[in-house]
Formats: sequence, structure tokens, C-alpha cells
Amino acid sequence: MRRVSTDMPNTDMQYYLRRQEEGLANIQSKIAGQNRLYELRDDPLAASHAVRYESYLARLNRFEQNNLYAQDHFNHIDGYLQQANSVLHRIREISVQGATGTYAREDLRNMAVEINELLKELVSVSNALGPDGKYLFAGDKAFTEPFRIVEGSVAGGDSNFDQVPLILRVDYLGAGSSRRAEVSDGTYSVLDLGGGEAFWAEKMQIFSSMDASAYRAEAAGAFFVDGVEITVNPGDTLPAIVAKINDSPAPVKAYIDPESRGLVLEGTSAHLIKLEDRRSAGENQIPQNNAESHVLQDLGILGANTESGAPNWNSSARVSGGSAFDMVIRLRDGLLRGDYDFVGSQGILGIDLAMTNLQSRLTEIGSREERVEMTWSRINEEIPNVSKALSREAGLNLSEAATDLSMMEFAHRAALQTAAKVIPPTLLDFLR
Repeated sequence: MRRVSTDMPNTDMQYYLRRQEEGLANIQSKIAGQNRLYELRDDPLAASHAVRYESYLARLNRFEQNNLYAQDHFNHIDGYLQQANSVLHRIREISVQGATGTYAREDLRNMAVEINELLKELVSVSNALGPDGKYLFAGDKAFTEPFRIVEGSVAGGDSNFDQVPLILRVDYLGAGSSRRAEVSDGTYSVLDLGGGEAFWAEKMQIFSSMDASAYRAEAAGAFFVDGVEITVNPGDTLPAIVAKINDSPAPVKAYIDPESRGLVLEGTSAHLIKLEDRRSAGENQIPQNNAESHVLQDLGILGANTESGAPNWNSSARVSGGSAFDMVIRLRDGLLRGDYDFVGSQGILGIDLAMTNLQSRLTEIGSREERVEMTWSRINEEIPNVSKALSREAGLNLSEAATDLSMMEFAHRAALQTAAKVIPPTLLDFLR
């Protein structure tokens, strides 16, 4: 005798209804997400391709943002360098007037006071802040004011000017340009232009008066020249150190002074040479960044207690090569003295050197900006192509999805109507 149970048709009907509801939920989720790959089993090969495309597209979007930031950053730097160039141009105009010899001593002193005010404006431009609140010319010390004015009284040949507070010097407290932005895969653009590069005039020369002909490194160590690490091995002599500096990418050449037999460092371009010592972690070990060294100190270049970013030159070392601010101060002092010859020769020459370096830095920034603009254009052409490939692999055909959804809804309603007619009979209906 076959057993009759009302649970059997009810269970079967619920099972198939659940399957239909699952299919409805699946296609509704695909339509909502505009993605045909709701689950990995929908299309494993397409899913693997889509993951790669999505990852690459996210990187391209990041690169696009980096390029836009770099363009804005370079635009701000270019604008302030143009302002600095205008200030120097005005200073040169005044110096040409002062060098003619047709002005009285009092007029020259008035010109000197005007140049002092223009020097303050030049320092203000060099301490410019970007829209993100970071100093544009401080290098990687983005929150440190790069230039600091030291004022005092300068003798002007007249008691009326002896007590006038004028700028004595301008110290650079920033660092080198080390911040970079990745503008494409494995390609970086240097963002910063350090104040020691933009606002310099002469090639620096550092002469050590210490006889280092018998120098020999006792332990492994290292030092930095313009941010480039120079390793020193035990037993290295001065010629070996000179060769390592010259073989490095640092914009500095080294040689041995034939008279003092000491180390000489000379910049290959007008910039502030940044030097820093390190010490090895132990003998015959690779130098570590958190250790100290005194190679340059032993060679008579740096003094004790050297601070990064502000070299404490050895008292016996001779350092030459001034900044744009030094050139302006030198010109101003010549006007205060009433020295027409000095103003017309060395004074104007120093301003010309500062303007020449500034023009070269403007060209450098313009080149960087043009490069990131071209990179940005290339990335913007590549993004639609990758998006198209991603859409081909994971995109949803809305017309087909809508048709499938309508068919599944119709089938689901038909199943519910059928279930409503089949399920109601119970065991009591068979016992009549």
C-alpha cells in the first residue's frame, strides 16, 4: 500500500520556487551592479581578466591624480619663480642706474634702502606656501620655513645709516628636493625644487686646508653629497674617496688641492652643496642611516655637531659661492659705500648670475611640467581603452538581462499560480 503524504508536493514545490527566486535575485543583483559576473562560477576566465583590468584601471586613475597634482605644483612654483625674476630684474635696473656715476652719494644710499626692501620681497617669495600649506622651496622639509632673515646695522658711511636695520644675511634651513610622484608605472617625477637650487647664483667651492695625503679610513662609513650616499670602506684613501664622489650622480666634482693636499668640492651648477656625515654600524658592515660618521669632519670639510640641511663648515675650510640673496646684499653694500666701480662690475655681475640660474630653473620646471602634461594625456587615452576591455569582460547587456528578468518573473508567477491549485488538497480530501 502506497503512503500518501501532503508534504511531498509541498516540499517539491517549495524547492523549485526557491530555485526560481534564487535566479531572480541573481539577475536582479547583476542589473543593480551593472556586472554580469555576480559569482566567480558565472565565468571564471572573464573574472580573472576583469580583476586584472580593475587593478590596472585603479592604478591609472591614481596616476592621473598624481599628474594633476604635479601640474598644479609646478604651476605654483613657476609663478613664484617668475615673481622672483621680476624682483631681480628691478634690482638690476637700480644697479645700472647706480653704476652710471651721475647720482649723488645720498641718492645711492636711497637706492640701497630700496634694494633692501626688494630683498625682503625676494625672501618672501622664496618662503612661499603652496595651496596644501607646504613651503614650495623647502625640499622635503615641507613644513619648515626655508629662508631666515638675519638683520642688523650696516655701516653706510654716514651716521644716519649706521643704525638702520638692514639684512645682514639670509640662511637656508630647507633640504634638497627629494619628494617624488609616480606619474606612471615605475616612472617618477621630482616635485620639489629646493631653495638651495632655485635661489643660488654661483658655483660653490669648498676647500679643506687640512693635509689629508696620509688619510686612511679606519672603519666602514658613509657620507652624503646632495643626498647621494657615498660609502667608505676601511682603508680607503683620499684619492679613493675623490674617485667615488666623481663616479656618483651628485652634481659635485671633487679633486685634491695641490697646495694644501686637502679635499676640494666644487658644484657643477649653481646650487648649495648639501653635506652630511654618517657612521657605520660596525667595522666592515654596510652603513646604516641611523648611525653616525665623521669622514667629512676628519677631512676638514665639516665641523663637529653638523646638522642635516645646515652644514657647519670646518673653521679652517674656505667656502665660496653665494646665493642670490648674497649677491643682492653685496650690491646693496656697494651702493651704501658709494662704490660706482664695484656696483657696475661685481654688483651687476652677481645679479646676472642669480638671474641666469633662475632662468635655468624656470626652464627645468617648465620641462617637468610639460612631461607630466604629456603623461597625463597618454593616461587619459589609455583609461577609456582599459575601461572598454573591462566592460567587455564583465559588462552586462541590459536588454538581454531585462528580457531574462521578464521571462523569469513570468515563469515564477505561473509557478505560484500552479502551486496555489495543487497544494490546497490535504489528507482529509482523500478520506471523503
